[in-house]
Amino acid sequence: MSDPVVEETVKGHKRLERNITLLAVATFITVSIGGLVQITPLFYLENTIEEVEGVRPYTPLEQAGRDIYIREGCYTCHSQMVRPFRDEVERYGHYSLAAESMYDHPFQWGSKRTGPDLARVGGRYSDEWHVQHLENPQSVVPESVMPQYGFLKETDLEIGDPTATLTALRRVGVPYGDDDIEQAEADMLAQADPNADPGDLAERYPKALIRDFDGDPDRLTEMDALIAYLQMLGTLVDFDSAAPLEELAEEKGR
Repeated sequence: MSDPVVEETVKGHKRLERNITLLAVATFITVSIGGLVQITPLFYLENTIEEVEGVRPYTPLEQAGRDIYIREGCYTCHSQMVRPFRDEVERYGHYSLAAESMYDHPFQWGSKRTGPDLARVGGRYSDEWHVQHLENPQSVVPESVMPQYGFLKETDLEIGDPTATLTALRRVGVPYGDDDIEQAEADMLAQADPNADPGDLAERYPKALIRDFDGDPDRLTEMDALIAYLQMLGTLVDFDSAAPLEELAEEKGR
């Protein structure tokens, strides 16, 4: 014996599917309701990113290295986002936090991995390894399809106007102070020169590495800048205070 309510519901659904105008209107209403439920709360939140202790803006040298990273298209083969999956955190380290890229313009999350993720590459290898890898990737990873970037070590870093760069970034929300902007060029030169006086660079940029990066302390090269950038990735946050990976695995296993 059929249920009259069910029969009427099925008939109504058939009418909806056969009437393209009615189906379009119903779809629009459904999508609008769902969109409002997701979007409306954002207008009442002051910040959608939970700030994490340790995250800071890039030093002028790191920013220059990041610009080279983007210029050379490194983001097309390397992502900078460890997803919260067991296989990824076991390989790369703690999953990425939104706050880690809050000062990125644009962010480098990526959508393809021809090479490994670089979100936690900082401190994993020595400067010498990075130099050799960039000069001849196949010498350290024989199966690598990465192009050679040895020219970076032979190319002097074009200083440009780091003050203008930091000023522009401050206008879009990166919290550079007046001292950071005024000393931008001096900071860039001092970070890669072990014989220079870095002043209060280390205080304004905690965990900033101050040393020669490319093995040639007499020159400031694009290789210096790129390695300075790579060596700080994933080093700013103390992940021991974040949620343990075991808890993440348990949540994913439920």
